Amino acid sequence: MGTQTPQAAIRGGARCIWMQAGVVARKICRRDFACRDCAFDLALRRVVRENETRKRQGRPPAAGRRAAIVAWQERLNRLPLRRRPCLHHLKGRIGFRACTGDYLCGSCDFDQFFNDQYAVFAAVQPVSALNIHGVRLPQGVYLHPGHCWVGLEEEETVRIGLDDFSLRVFAPLDRVDAPLIGKRLRQNQPAIGLHRGERHAWALAPVDGVVTEVNPRLREEGLPAGGGDADRWVLRAHAPELRKNLRGLMIGAQASAFLHTEIERLFRMVEETAGPLAADGGELGSDIYGHLPRLGWDELAAAFLRA
Repeated sequence: MGTQTPQAAIRGGARCIWMQAGVVARKICRRDFACRDCAFDLALRRVVRENETRKRQGRPPAAGRRAAIVAWQERLNRLPLRRRPCLHHLKGRIGFRACTGDYLCGSCDFDQFFNDQYAVFAAVQPVSALNIHGVRLPQGVYLHPGHCWVGLEEEETVRIGLDDFSLRVFAPLDRVDAPLIGKRLRQNQPAIGLHRGERHAWALAPVDGVVTEVNPRLREEGLPAGGGDADRWVLRAHAPELRKNLRGLMIGAQASAFLHTEIERLFRMVEETAGPLAADGGELGSDIYGHLPRLGWDELAAAFLRA
């Protein structure tokens, strides 16, 4: 059993878990690993129970190939710990992660967390985005009220960046400062520095964790005006409290509604400062602060970054 991602298509299917464990030579899954409803899985589990009963009772093993059938969990538990693949890796949903719980998924915190958040894990690389008054919101990422987004990756790793709204308001930025690798993040505490000339502001950390990687280009090159893309990430972090932290974040319809409210609030600020807006279809432009410095850098930061 290797550690490669198992989900390469094999004539319209994927390798059954019993095949990946080496219990059977060949079996293709075409049921998206809905094992509880699979007749093949049911039949093998029945054989496993029969073999275990024979062994406990001291009876001779079954005849033929049935005698060699053991549970796929037992076969994988014979591997060194670092090579025992998590069930979610076997199903092709995450990269390699070792199972440290003897495949007792019901008592595994990661399994419970993953099942709660599977829709997000499946969209780590969003391929589409919602458009809210011209502001892009990638699907499958979480949004913090301070306008940082959080993309879930495997093994409690998250990717963090500034959302499109904040970049349209504050960019172009001369540089973006991230905490050094190894530094601790505290949810809702200042973490990411935004610098524009003599102006600076802080964006809040959306999760608790420890910084594992930073995007060096943002410190050296900053960020241009215009819409922000999900690949303009600022840092990666190990976030062991992620399940708790997600309660303070938004996703999907909730995030979309939040952005609608934030954009309308910004429009009201602009109208109070510069008068009625031109009829431009209601889309938010870029470099809001640059075009309307009377709005005040500090006022905008307090209103939207919430630092």
